[in-house]
Amino acid sequence: MEKERHVLVIFPHPDDEAFGVSGTMASHVKNGTPVTYACLTLGEMGRNLGNPPFATRESLPKIRKAELEASAKAIGVTDLRMMGYRDKTLEFINDDELTNMVSELIDELNPSLIISFYPGYSVHPDHEATGRAVVRAVRKIPVESRPKLYCVAFAKNHETEIGAPDIHHDVSDTWEQKFGALKAHISQTAWMLADLEKKIADEQPELLDHFKLERFWTYDWNNDKVL
Repeated sequence: MEKERHVLVIFPHPDDEAFGVSGTMASHVKNGTPVTYACLTLGEMGRNLGNPPFATRESLPKIRKAELEASAKAIGVTDLRMMGYRDKTLEFINDDELTNMVSELIDELNPSLIISFYPGYSVHPDHEATGRAVVRAVRKIPVESRPKLYCVAFAKNHETEIGAPDIHHDVSDTWEQKFGALKAHISQTAWMLADLEKKIADEQPELLDHFKLERFWTYDWNNDKVL
């Protein structure tokens, strides 16, 4: 893995990092690169309340905050920023406000790599709003000075429209940290962890390989459609 100056990860919800990028984040930490995780909301409107349920609508924000802190600890991230926005409202926030928030983080941290969602291919409105804000903020930087922008995409049509992933990162060396991040978000992941652990115990390597390979698309500035 290339040594970065600073990695900035920007996602809207606790657990967004765990599934697709926690192994990569842990690899950068292991490589001695500073990693900042800016999480925009506490995911307080999430539908999952544990399995069996142990959270209530009132207690969920506090629980998810603690889970987010536990996930960051499992990954090894010490610079966790909770940005204080409300879950499921990001699409309604003024574009300039979100963009300026991202720009302020970039100005402070001077990252050489930013990781977020690929706008247009990340399904959830909060994901889309976050990805758009990141693209707008990076676009304001002169081309020769821009950090790399790696994006996560999972819409049904994404590979048809933006092609295969540009980066395949094998996170076998940081699998324990990634699994720790998944376990940290137990209110949201209990439904799948028991099944995952069973399949791992049954030695289904194709399943483990899926989780151990993290995929990213470099943002295509030549086909920039974000308004």
